[in-house]
Amino acid sequence: MMISKKITLTVKSTIERTIIFSLAAVFIAQQLTHWEPLSFMLGSLVFIAIALLLPQLRGMTLWLTVSFMAVGVLLLLLQKAETRFWFEAAGINVTLVTLFVFAPLFGIPVRIPDYIEALNRFYETKVRSRSVLFTGTQLLTQIMGVFLNVGSIPVVYHVVFVKPHPGMSRLLANALNRGFAGAIFWSPYFAAMAVVVSSLSLNWSTLLPYMLGLSVISLFVSLAVDYKGLRNAEINPRPSEGEVIRQAEQAANTGKTAFPAGLGVYLASAIIVILVLEQFVQLPMVLITCMAAVLFPLVWCLSKGEFATYRQGLANHVTVTLPALKKEITLFLAAGFFSGSIGTTGFGASVPVLLELMPIPISLSFSIFTVALITVTSMLGLHPIVLVTILATGIDPEAVHISSNYFAVLLLGSWGISNTVSPVSAVNNLLAALFKKPVHELALPNYKFAACMAVMLLLYLVAVKI
Repeated sequence: MMISKKITLTVKSTIERTIIFSLAAVFIAQQLTHWEPLSFMLGSLVFIAIALLLPQLRGMTLWLTVSFMAVGVLLLLLQKAETRFWFEAAGINVTLVTLFVFAPLFGIPVRIPDYIEALNRFYETKVRSRSVLFTGTQLLTQIMGVFLNVGSIPVVYHVVFVKPHPGMSRLLANALNRGFAGAIFWSPYFAAMAVVVSSLSLNWSTLLPYMLGLSVISLFVSLAVDYKGLRNAEINPRPSEGEVIRQAEQAANTGKTAFPAGLGVYLASAIIVILVLEQFVQLPMVLITCMAAVLFPLVWCLSKGEFATYRQGLANHVTVTLPALKKEITLFLAAGFFSGSIGTTGFGASVPVLLELMPIPISLSFSIFTVALITVTSMLGLHPIVLVTILATGIDPEAVHISSNYFAVLLLGSWGISNTVSPVSAVNNLLAALFKKPVHELALPNYKFAACMAVMLLLYLVAVKI
């Protein structure tokens, strides 16, 4: 009986992985050939994937997915939409599934044992100041998050807590949370960037300078918000004489304690590769990312004699990481279908009309409306992808007197900010497990940060004059 059950689960997992890989393969083929029948095939695969994965969902994710599908179907029926619109609506967020399949491969070289060991030594021997520890943790999470996504949280957590930091646990949880938000701002491998650049037909390289600027601002805002807590934290920035001797002995035995140069070169090279390919290869950003994700990490690991690390990382991605994303895949596909159905109602044209009733410029009212709506609904448990997809696909930037670049920065900034206060975000739930605290307790200290960042985002958009 047990053997039969195990075989059934294995077959089911294989079918699920096959559907997910098929979605990515058909999407790539459709993007390369623009053959219309592939759009119908893609839409069909989306409906099959949702039907297959839906029974495995629980709680809020289940209710949201069912609601999106039910309302989407109802709206399309009321609009008497043609069959083509049903399949096109279903395929809106397949871009994200394709990223889930390929983008995590960029994170494999980051886990090369020598890099992680050097990073541990660096943190243990060089990071002593409270402010440096706090800001360094946020910055490291941001950089690692660009490549490892949520996987960056446990990696940085174990690096930071290679030695105890009394009185700093809550502050470091904040730093980890906000660092990941910074990665959302500018990472080319995240769902946020994929939705925005594909919906608004923009280049990632065009947005990069603006989003890097916003991520730097987030470091200063975070430090300012928790400055009082850092001053009161029970941590001794000056190690004891015995600690100094121990660190000196460790440095002598293990070699240099500087930030691992090889890791820094890889992280910089991975970004440069995307920038160069985007300039010289006439393909959508998602396809460029997938192409680079397949080749660059493999070449890097081979050049370092770490093919075993690559092989283990690839196997872990296919058998562990990708199956663990089934909840997100189902929700994102349903959210895409819902946003596509909203588009048939003329929703995008009604928003500017309503905002013009307010006694302030429509560009400002729309910006405030967007930041507030995405952040508040995220606090209530709604994933930001829902509203970002609806707004990106349904609102014409010119109708609200803003540029496409302005709109993109507004959406990406709002998504990153809202992620810090969401009780259902993967980051907050992972941090809750690591720090053994309720998820709401970890999200609550970030309300002040989110409010300050929302104001800074609006000021930043005015200042840079995109």
